[in-house]
Amino acid sequence: MNKNNQKGFTLILSLVLLLVMSLMGGSLIVISSSDHQSNNTSDEYQQTFYVAEHALLEAEKYLINQMMGPWVDPGGLTPPGAGATAQELEAHNNYVAQLQTLASGNGGFARHTDGSSPWPNGRGIPTNITNVLSTPCSTSFRNLLKDDAGNTLVAVHQTLWNFGELIEPILNAESASDEEINHMKRYRWEFFAINVGRSTFKGAGASLKKTSTNAQQQGNAYKLYGCGYFMPKGTALNDIDDPEILIPLETLVILSG
Repeated sequence: MNKNNQKGFTLILSLVLLLVMSLMGGSLIVISSSDHQSNNTSDEYQQTFYVAEHALLEAEKYLINQMMGPWVDPGGLTPPGAGATAQELEAHNNYVAQLQTLASGNGGFARHTDGSSPWPNGRGIPTNITNVLSTPCSTSFRNLLKDDAGNTLVAVHQTLWNFGELIEPILNAESASDEEINHMKRYRWEFFAINVGRSTFKGAGASLKKTSTNAQQQGNAYKLYGCGYFMPKGTALNDIDDPEILIPLETLVILSG
């Protein structure tokens, strides 16, 4: 009788231990899955932050390009309109020919530096000439100055830039999978810039020549606003509504000019 009782106890103990081990194994799987998801989310936030930083760099590069002369296809430059003199037409043709020579060794593009076509059609200092577009990025900044009509004027506002498409040639060269490429295409960026007036530009630094001075001159100050987007799966490439992650950044730059 005692032996039968001991056999029954062993069976019950085995079932209890099996249940406990099953619960512990399930808990470890849940914890591991949660940690993996947490790491993925952290990586996505970090990558979106980097994309937002890239947006600020693109904004600064845009302003510098406009001041130095925007990159253009010489063949697309508009010739002088009706009433132009023969000398003006000749000057335009000579200028286009010069740019085409420069563009031939630079991917078909050259800087448009002709002072007769000021910014925004040519070289110049970007000023606030257009209303900011209403996007998840622009509406995330609460400190934008508005006029009496509730509008915010900006020098430039560019949207719908896709980070995955930018680096796709690199991913293809590294034989990345379609899944990885499509994942990177979920990252988008946009930027806008506001000319906030003249400010002191200081030309100094350790890398300057010894003959340089610390002389200060007036430059142009811009508030740069950039955003990184991470969109849900299946979002169209031209869609930036309802991002899964949105990181807005801003900075101030002073450019000589």
